[in-house]
Amino acid sequence: MADLPTEVTRVEVAGRTLRLTSLSKILYPATETTKGEVLNYYATVAPVLLPQLAGRPVTRVRWPHGVADQSFFEKNLPSGAPSWLPRVQVSDVTYPLVEDIAQLTYLINLNALELHVPQWTVVAGEPQHPDRLVIDLDPGAPAGLRECAQVALLVRERLGALGLDLVPVTSGSKGMQLYARLGGDLSSDQVRDLVAQLAQELTRAHPDLIVWKMTKSLRPGKIFLDWSQNVAAKTTICPYSLRGKELPYAATPRTWDEVESGAVTAAGRPGTLEQVLLEDVPDRLARYGDLMAALT
Repeated sequence: MADLPTEVTRVEVAGRTLRLTSLSKILYPATETTKGEVLNYYATVAPVLLPQLAGRPVTRVRWPHGVADQSFFEKNLPSGAPSWLPRVQVSDVTYPLVEDIAQLTYLINLNALELHVPQWTVVAGEPQHPDRLVIDLDPGAPAGLRECAQVALLVRERLGALGLDLVPVTSGSKGMQLYARLGGDLSSDQVRDLVAQLAQELTRAHPDLIVWKMTKSLRPGKIFLDWSQNVAAKTTICPYSLRGKELPYAATPRTWDEVESGAVTAAGRPGTLEQVLLEDVPDRLARYGDLMAALT
């Protein structure tokens, strides 16, 4: 990543003058990752992150004093937001839209480590039908990413038969998301029902591995195939966003070769799939390019 001074008060970003504060503040104590390094990360991934945010209302999770302290979920745009930050009102909430790196930097400077978006966009102020579906694979301990990878391969087979190409994303938390591009002809409810039906079918076929019901007591040792992320009111962590966990993991698109190598085999071979730290994302972009490009 490009070097960023430890303490900066005013910087020029995309033709805007921004006042950045407390750049040396440690936001991730376990790795001593500073706010300046977080801002630098987002500046580095902006070319691939911005297309994932484009046209989508952005909900933020903010950690004012770092991940060792409390966070809060923020939907409404802060009252002091600059006039050049675009916004849209949906269901009495005024959300920010993020179209360029200056707007992104403004939000990250507020310690918004996590950026969450819906599966639909807004055009001329009006929400559209979803342009992608998402399946959230949520492991119940002791299940983990290896089992998520195994389920991801089963989902790819089923949805591939419907002509849908999936992009796997390790979430930066426990599990994984699978994204597919849609043509915009289905409502959110229709997409939700499609994924719910898939989840039920896979649960019947693999009851020891997959669960489709939200009941937490059913989840230990299995992968909850969360169909509800397609509900219009729901949001999912944006690909390339950081997570507010102990370590600075990022939601990271993966290749199917990685998923296959990470799956549990019949012989029980240990998987190799792990969550990705912010420092490793630029190298992955140089190696694989933008794996989410197929969805934009």
